[in-house]
Amino acid sequence: MAAAMEGGGGGGGTLSEIYQSARRVLIRTREALERLERLEFASPAMDSPELSLSIKRDIAQIQAHCVEMDRLWRSIASKPQRDLWKRKVELVAEEGDSLKESLDKYVQRNQKKMTEAKERAELFGRAKGDSALVLRIFDDEAQALQSARNSSMMLDEAYSTGVAILSKYADQRDRLKRAQRKALDVLNTVGLSNSVLKLIERRHRVDKWVAYTGMAVTLIVVYAFWRWTH
Repeated sequence: MAAAMEGGGGGGGTLSEIYQSARRVLIRTREALERLERLEFASPAMDSPELSLSIKRDIAQIQAHCVEMDRLWRSIASKPQRDLWKRKVELVAEEGDSLKESLDKYVQRNQKKMTEAKERAELFGRAKGDSALVLRIFDDEAQALQSARNSSMMLDEAYSTGVAILSKYADQRDRLKRAQRKALDVLNTVGLSNSVLKLIERRHRVDKWVAYTGMAVTLIVVYAFWRWTH
């Protein structure tokens, strides 16, 4: 038993020395992990990659000590002493596993925070891009609305012009009718021939068709302009 506890069988020290070294590393690792967690929940939150790496190395050292101690306690001749050291080594291994689990959870939380921060940054960038797109759409809509207003004003002006032209043609037709009636009265009075009367009527029909044609052309122009602006 003394040989197993005092000599490492070519290893890195006696079982007691390795156990004491493992306990010191456990205490140091636990304190370092507590500092790391305090930094995490500080305001603002901070991260220490160097401290995380140091804790990871210490946990690896604890696990190496446990492997060496597991080899040494098995060579103890006394069963009560062997069972005692077995339990001591198991406690060190369990505490080392607990520290490793705590470090893994810290790393996962830290990675999650980094991922969320990256997603928020990307979302903010997309939001800025979407805002610019919305403003551009509003500008396009405003330009289209102004263009529609301009087209409506041009159409109103064209309609007013067409109405004025048609009114002018109507006035001319009325004047032609009055002139024709006066001419017929005069001709009847002086007794001109029927051929002269027919010539006047033919001229009247020609003037009437000219007026109708002018009105039709005006309507077509107004309708074509309305279709073009819409």
